[in-house]
Amino acid sequence: MSGAKHAIEAVWRIESARLIAGLARMTQDVGLAEDLAQDALVAAMEKWPSSGVPGNPGAWLMATAKNRAIDRMRREANYARKREEVARDTGALFAMERSDFEAAADEEIGDDLLALIFTCCHPLLSREARVALTLRLLGGLTTAEIARAFLAGEATIAQRLVRAKRTLREAGVPFEVPRGAELGERLPSVLEVVYLVFNEGYAASAGGEWVRRDLCEEALRLGRILAELVPDEPDAHGLVALMEIQASRLTARLGPGGEPVLLLDQDRGRWDPLLIVRGLRALERAESLPGPLGPYGLQAAIAACHARAIRAEETDWVKIAALYEALAQIQPSPVVELNRAVAVGRAFGPVAGLAVLDKISAEEALANNHLLPSVRGDLLDQAGRREQARSEFERAAQLAANDRERALLQHRAKGGG
Repeated sequence: MSGAKHAIEAVWRIESARLIAGLARMTQDVGLAEDLAQDALVAAMEKWPSSGVPGNPGAWLMATAKNRAIDRMRREANYARKREEVARDTGALFAMERSDFEAAADEEIGDDLLALIFTCCHPLLSREARVALTLRLLGGLTTAEIARAFLAGEATIAQRLVRAKRTLREAGVPFEVPRGAELGERLPSVLEVVYLVFNEGYAASAGGEWVRRDLCEEALRLGRILAELVPDEPDAHGLVALMEIQASRLTARLGPGGEPVLLLDQDRGRWDPLLIVRGLRALERAESLPGPLGPYGLQAAIAACHARAIRAEETDWVKIAALYEALAQIQPSPVVELNRAVAVGRAFGPVAGLAVLDKISAEEALANNHLLPSVRGDLLDQAGRREQARSEFERAAQLAANDRERALLQHRAKGGG
């Protein structure tokens, strides 16, 4: 029984996004599509332990879900009216003959997955809702898994998912891939969600773990799919490049006891060379497309500078400072300036870095952020102003929400490296 259960779970993780995407195209309702997919999963859990996993489990799940959809629609009192409406709106996609359903489901799945990504990341939804819905429908994560990943209550995540699906349904959001100018307008929202997931895995904002590899891997998977579905969008490839290169450092980011290891202190021999190569290739692809690099492409170029330096002291900080300045031109933010201060400090000395930092010290967005005093402490430490650095590290530790990061800052406040 346990073997069949593990097989079903594995199949679900692989097939659920494609299954929900295909059903959403047919029903034009991601909530209903998920319900139908879950019905098919329940059927698999009832039958596969005794009958065995079918040769094509994805097709079995889709066929079962289609049959449930037909049965459900036939049970509805207003079936005839719905059939006429959907037939008119979708070219008889819902003509209620099993052969038609099968033909529709067998069409190319690429556009369906892309439509599902854009639907989950629709600007009508809050950022938190977009992240949760993407992980649920595209990542196949359970509500409990999403709650654990973001240190939220399971009931909170469940309500967030219900509200998100209701918002999409009530607004009549079409299940489709945006075209032309609209695609360009909505793509940043999709890229943001994928990178938010990655970042929460790369440097957890709270809790007892510094790195959550599963979230990084899920974001990478989604990013790779997205980049191949929109091959002419340079920033999609830029995002993949950035995540590949950053993911190459995951093992080196942790010490023997799970404590954080800062970039310049990492053993570069532990960086994953395959992920670096993949990242550099993705960056080359982004650079080969028309137009300048977007925000993710520029961040990938910064990551590439670190990846190409065999030793930390060989890092081209002058180039990194210039790249951050270019990034600030197209995506100005206090956090970008914070990172530019670090680069300027390394390239031109800590006093120059502190000058950059002084210009953003009053930014409201950084008022309770541990990163500002952390960076200031590092620059003061480089300048030999040890007592001031200690005070900044102590303040940063008080503001840090992640247990591991707080411990690192406390260690630095005591004079540790």
